[in-house]
Amino acid sequence: MPKAYVAVDNGPVLSGRGRVPGTAHGELVFTTSYTGYEESLTDPSFRGQVLTFAYPLIGNYGVRTDRFESDGVQPEAVIARELTDEVVEWFEAEGVPALDRLDTRDLVVDIRESGAKRCGIAIGDDVTPKDAIAQLEACPTMADRIELPDEASTDAAFTEGQVDADHHVAMLDCGVKQSMINSLTERGARVDVLPYDTPAAEIKELDPDLLFVSNGPGDPTNFTSTIETIDELIGELPVAGICLGQQLVTLAMGGETSKMEFGHRGANQPVQDLRTEQVIMTAQNHGYTVSEHPNLEVTQVNVNDGTVEGLENEELKVITRQYHPEAHPGPLDSMGFFDDVLELAQCRTEPIAAD
Repeated sequence: MPKAYVAVDNGPVLSGRGRVPGTAHGELVFTTSYTGYEESLTDPSFRGQVLTFAYPLIGNYGVRTDRFESDGVQPEAVIARELTDEVVEWFEAEGVPALDRLDTRDLVVDIRESGAKRCGIAIGDDVTPKDAIAQLEACPTMADRIELPDEASTDAAFTEGQVDADHHVAMLDCGVKQSMINSLTERGARVDVLPYDTPAAEIKELDPDLLFVSNGPGDPTNFTSTIETIDELIGELPVAGICLGQQLVTLAMGGETSKMEFGHRGANQPVQDLRTEQVIMTAQNHGYTVSEHPNLEVTQVNVNDGTVEGLENEELKVITRQYHPEAHPGPLDSMGFFDDVLELAQCRTEPIAAD
């Protein structure tokens, strides 16, 4: 097997078993999910990151394309305690560096104690620790990854759902998961999926019932054109957002976001609704959070750390969630969010005037 080295910022160079040769760098993060590795690996929100699985065995139920959230593996590289041959073949086909036989328990604890950090990876027959260190030295911070919006978003607009659907949703694709689109079309919506930098004037010409802002990777402040579009349309259209979408809506309304120490990534995050006091389990994947939220009411919070999980503005018809209600493979406690979104879309009765 090839040699494999992981150089961690302000830390040691770790060694493991190389499964797919190559070099890579990115922000080192972990997910606590023990099922749904296909969904995690194809989630565009992991672009720019090296994904470590806390669960020890990855690939034990194969690889099925119907579970994919995008057209391929999204992280820069993959680390696990043990990878099956079938999942390794998938990584090989897509050229994604991967390694295992590394103590992921220590790695996860280190990230929890000192935060997500930059790392460099080198895998191959002739690599040395210096090759991994060189990758680390070339690794930018997430704030500097200004290319991620272009990489994660669709190049051209496309439509899913029936032409004569009950609801017409314009979705700004910042790195959308397929199950998010499906959750809307299955409820009778037509969804125009648009590049993240689509101007407000073009969206007005489509005359949708609602603007939806998707999940995506990286620092939300790098999505400047998306923020401008949301700002122009709030008050003219109902607006909904998930994950990065919540952060972008907040920024468009004068709020602020901040980087979390190690983020929320997994399918076991408890969220409390402040109105009903009900607690639900949610799937999450984000490294930034809303820190200031003028003009928005906090409706849900994370039970573990109190971070903002839901925001609303009833007058302006805005509703957002930080977690993933469309979570695949689960939990599905919060799927009703999409019913609430389409009910909000019904509030719009008058066409908007195009510029």
